[in-house]
Order: sequence, then structure tokens, then C-alpha cells
Amino acid sequence: MDFQPLIEVTRGGLVESRHAGAIAVADAQGRLRASYGDPQHITFLRSTAKPLQVLPLLESGAARAYDLTPREIAVACASHTGSAQHLEAVRSLLAKAGLTEADLGCGAHWPDDVESRVMLLREHAEPIPLYNNCSGKHAGMLALAKFNGWPLADYLDPQHPIQQLILHAVAEMLGLPPESIVLGVDGCSAPNFAAPLVNAAAAFARLADPCGLPSTRAEAIRAAIGAMQLHPELVHGAGRSDTELMRARPGVILAKRGAEGFQGIGLAPGALGAGSPALGIALKVADGDGAGRAIAAVAVEVLRQLGALDPAQLAQLAERGVYAARPLTNWRGLTVGELRPVFALKFEPGFDS
Repeated sequence: MDFQPLIEVTRGGLVESRHAGAIAVADAQGRLRASYGDPQHITFLRSTAKPLQVLPLLESGAARAYDLTPREIAVACASHTGSAQHLEAVRSLLAKAGLTEADLGCGAHWPDDVESRVMLLREHAEPIPLYNNCSGKHAGMLALAKFNGWPLADYLDPQHPIQQLILHAVAEMLGLPPESIVLGVDGCSAPNFAAPLVNAAAAFARLADPCGLPSTRAEAIRAAIGAMQLHPELVHGAGRSDTELMRARPGVILAKRGAEGFQGIGLAPGALGAGSPALGIALKVADGDGAGRAIAAVAVEVLRQLGALDPAQLAQLAERGVYAARPLTNWRGLTVGELRPVFALKFEPGFDS
């Protein structure tokens, strides 16, 4: 079976709900190192693919030509909340490339950031595409098109040169032929990619340690991941799980979640102790985790079982609202149950070698 129980939610001593899923842990050579459920399960990466999608922008020389800062590169990898600092970074990226907000093809949705949402409501205003959590990614795609003199209007067409460059970069990082990747349309209208969990995990291991990759690719990866880890607040938002996971171990953990219960994590060499290799983690919550209560808990528990988080770091994450297990409370603040991980990773022989 593809999916196994990951999280239980109890009430009155009984299990009321379960979230099931699958997990793969792989190294940069693509070898499976640990798993739970089916590590070959094929699913869409959704926004977890953003650190891969940004690579052609950096490899092309466009980011250097437009003098993009780490803040602007980070927001090109982001699923942001639409806060003022996120909007400023996207606007700056667009302006440097001679683009405008009208060029964005991502569509609009209400921001997750409370202050931005309240401001729009007070002004009786509707959100614009800039507030879309993927607007930074789209700004990066448009900048690449502008740099190469390619048409802007159809930049989201899967056959557009931008999307073909991105497809091939993503496929290389996944270790798969481009023609084997199932394409879908993401919530922001950009193409998205389905791949086995183990390949997604290997891609995140390569992001965590690009040694051995061609120099241009390795340089692009270091720029993208360095920007994300330098500005984790731009990648997600204050108090959000990706941001707090990267803050827990600066320069060691790379975290990027996606819609429908997908999460990618990269661990730098040495994260598990002297001499430990880079590892990537890909996990899927089968029901999509619409309430957002399972994915962060699973991610923290995976890192705990791997030995990537010590008790002090786990306590720090819990203080910031990112936890593996927590009491379930009602509207009066009464403890009525518990949310708890119930999985144990299966480690492959030689995991520590």
C-alpha cells in the first residue's frame, strides 16, 4: 500500500482522525536511505519545486545582469504570505527587469498575512496578482524571458522556451528523463511536475550539496539555497514552518513545502554528525492536509528520528508553533485530545555509513 498512518488525532482517549502518507529519505546519489510507506509513490511536487524552477534564471546570467539580491532570489523561491516585505521584494525584482505587476500571470488570491488582509478589507480593495504566494516565482520566470528576448504573454505555456528550460533543469535534478515527468497545471497556472518521492528527496539532497554537479549548476544552487537560508522569512513567513525549520539550524536545513500536503527538506553534509552525507527528504500527506495540521508535525518528527534536531531545537520550534506532537484544545482552551506522530522510519542497511 502506498500510504501508511503518519498522524493520529485523539479525543476522549479514542483516535478520532488519521492522516496517512509516505516518506522518502535519499542521498545525492539517488540512493534510498530511509522510508515509510511507498517511497516510489508518484505525486506532484507543487511549490516544493520552486528551488528547482529558479535554477535557469541563475544559470542564464539573468540574475547577475539584473543585479538581483539574495532577498529577490529568495522571494523567487517563495510561497510567501503577501506581507509588506514580500510585496516589496517582488516589486523590486520586477522593476530591475523592466517588468510590471501587469505582466504577472499567476492570478490573485487573498494574502495569508493578517496585516495585508486587514488593509485590503479596510480599503474595500480586492487582492491583485502581487499577493499571490507564487508571484515571486512568476517574477523570476518573466525576468528570464525578458533577458532572453522571449515573448512574455505566453510565458506559462509548457512549450514556451522558459518552461522547457525549467522542465529540463527539474528533470536533471530529479534524475529522470524529461519525457517521463507527468506535467500538471499548478494553482498559479505554471506547469508543475509529478515524480516519485525518492527522486524528489534526491533532488533536495543535491540542493543541500551540489558538489559533483556541473559548475554552472552548482553555482546556481548555492545562490538559490544561500538566499533562502539567509532570508527564510521571505521564503514562507514569520512563524510559518519552512521559515522556522530553517531558523532552527541556519545553513543546515533547507525547507520548502507545497500544496496538497507535500514537503521537501534538504540536510547539509554533517547535519547528522561529522562526516554524514547530505540528505533529502520528500513526504506526502495523502489527504492533502487542507487544515495544515499534519505536514509540519510530520516534518519535525522525521528530522527528530534522523537525529537532525536536538531537544533544545525541538523546544525552540515548539515555542514558535512548529511541533511534532501537541495537545488538542477547544475554543475554551480545554485540552480535549492530542495530535501525535505514529510512524517510524525504516532505515536502509548502512544508513550511517
